[in-house]
Amino acid sequence: MADPSSYRPKPGQIPESPGVYKFRDEHGRVIYVGKAKSLRQRLSSYFQDLANLHPRTRTMVTTAAAVEWTVVSTEVEALQLEYSWIKEFDPRFNVKYRDDKSYPSLAVTLNEEFPRVQVMRGAKKKGVRYFGPYAHAWAIRETVDLMLRVFPVRTCSAGVFKRSAQIGRPCLLGYIGKCSAPCVGRVSAEEHRELADEFCDFMAGRTGTYIRRLEQQMQQAAEEMEYEKAARLRDDIGALKSAMEKNAVVLADATDADLIAVAEDELEAAVQIFHVRGGRVRGQRGWVTDKVEAVDTADLVEHALQQLYGEERGDAVPKEVLVPAVPDPAEPVTQWLSERRGSRVDLRIPQRGDKKDLMTTVQRNAQQALALHKTKRASDLTTRSRALEEIAEALGLDSAPLRIECFDISHLQGDDVVASMVVFEDGLARKSEYRRFQIKSFVGQDDVRSMHEVVGRRFRRYLQEKQKSGEWEENAEPAQETPGEPAQETPESGEPAQETPAGAAEAPAVEETSGPLDDDGRPKRFAYPPQLVVVDGGQPQVAAAKRALDELGVDDVAVCGLAKRLEEVWLPDEDDPVVLPRSSEGLYLLQRVRDEAHRFAITYQRSKRAKSMKAGPLDAVPGLGDSRKHALLKHFGSVKRLRAATVEQICEVPGVGRKTAETVAAALTGAAPAAPAVNTATGEIIEDEAAASAPSANRGTRS
Repeated sequence: MADPSSYRPKPGQIPESPGVYKFRDEHGRVIYVGKAKSLRQRLSSYFQDLANLHPRTRTMVTTAAAVEWTVVSTEVEALQLEYSWIKEFDPRFNVKYRDDKSYPSLAVTLNEEFPRVQVMRGAKKKGVRYFGPYAHAWAIRETVDLMLRVFPVRTCSAGVFKRSAQIGRPCLLGYIGKCSAPCVGRVSAEEHRELADEFCDFMAGRTGTYIRRLEQQMQQAAEEMEYEKAARLRDDIGALKSAMEKNAVVLADATDADLIAVAEDELEAAVQIFHVRGGRVRGQRGWVTDKVEAVDTADLVEHALQQLYGEERGDAVPKEVLVPAVPDPAEPVTQWLSERRGSRVDLRIPQRGDKKDLMTTVQRNAQQALALHKTKRASDLTTRSRALEEIAEALGLDSAPLRIECFDISHLQGDDVVASMVVFEDGLARKSEYRRFQIKSFVGQDDVRSMHEVVGRRFRRYLQEKQKSGEWEENAEPAQETPGEPAQETPESGEPAQETPAGAAEAPAVEETSGPLDDDGRPKRFAYPPQLVVVDGGQPQVAAAKRALDELGVDDVAVCGLAKRLEEVWLPDEDDPVVLPRSSEGLYLLQRVRDEAHRFAITYQRSKRAKSMKAGPLDAVPGLGDSRKHALLKHFGSVKRLRAATVEQICEVPGVGRKTAETVAAALTGAAPAAPAVNTATGEIIEDEAAASAPSANRGTRS
């Protein structure tokens, strides 16, 4: 626990200007971000007698080891910078709403030549029109099914669309009149886009004009005795009205507004948002947050506004936002919202009428969401806590292992040997801190030696980071990477693994992680130690991991292994395993950690094996990416013709310069000619022109 007076700024050093401040812990991680109208007044409030501080604030200032600030010119700039830093650093003591990107929305891909209507989740994409979010995907599909009768917009995937265009026959929706079939040319791109625009207008609330127009067309068709057309229009009107009835009118004046309600207790808060467009509820979403800082309802509303509109522009920010409490001061928030919309936005508390009644409904939803969350989490927290306590008791640990790291080795008969490291914090997977390794210091199958290498590399990095920060006080220097030992660790982001020489700077870890951070607060790899290391295996693997820690002088990390055969827990230097009851929550948690490490390792190993099986002569050319490989094969038709081409001829390929052409020519000249492809059915040798189109699948002699 740090003493706040040890890092308190000197008197007069803090400016009185508006600005944003950051508290950092002893590892350099940003743990809290705040803004202030006067930095001097706000920061001074943190360095008073600890007994006078709120318990959460007291915990934050005693966890911190430094404070820094940035001066801005206006409170609006402070609001924007605070939002940016919270998104970038993910501070542990800031209010963090659990992400709602799992909520489905109705999306129209206006950025495509033939816009598509579909259900979308996740982050919003540029050029896509969104409606919602909705509580259930099936509600979106029911609405779309009704509206496709009137607006037959494309709903198929790119593969289905392309296939229908190739065979000249539309899918089933095209035959039953729920798609205008632009894939086979029934309508032009312009006509289809007009249908998509009308669909968007109707979903945006401009329904009355369109229905009146259809009713006029129906009456005109009846007068002209075109009864089949009139009946079809009647059914279209009925379908649209059915779709509209799914969103009942809640505000009679066709208001566009968002209503935000908050239900809270001392530890947590639930936020519910209703999106009202054209007087109808068009979407609903909600968040739950831990109140890790001392905040009131107005502060929670301000954080919710930042979360809700931080990435939005234009009409996505409504003209009116109704809240249970207005942030103090309200002017910077209102100005920030108005800038994002491009016109004035009213932020106020509803006092009477329909809006107050609807706010009561939203408030009731928030209370129910908080109660439901409490019910679920109580059981979840109790179970996880019991599991960690059982593990600590079984292994003889001083405290519950809040951070567990598990290692597993995977290979295929000694080839492509890889390893994985998964991280569990508080009993939950922390996927942003997963890492994977390639074993290249030796050839062959040796799980024990591989485990020793991987654990040694992981904790060698940890000691190097402690050396950089000045925390390593032992006389013995931590062991250094040997020149022959590769240092390759990659996160679970799917990025290609890159070899890092000994002593070289490490590549950045995955973004948006609240793990260990560099001097500037950005993610760093192995600076944060676990309380428990779990290895997939028995006595030999446990002994190898323990030996790696002993060689590095790491004596404050426990080690155990979980053997698959009887689910026994092995400890270092013990002849007999620890047997946990089959119903034990601790054993179940260790099994989940072990299985996750196995999944991550085998996934990586399979991806490496698949890449090696697909490798061809051009894959060995340094600096040649997939796009230029395809361009070369498309230009020359086969690798044989490319091998026979001159440097000048290779330079004719778009995107290929002379240096690259010389590299390609040299690489292919040194490569052995490929064996001829053979038709396995007839025994005939296939010409290179045909084989080039399928470089690996048709080569029967080189499987």
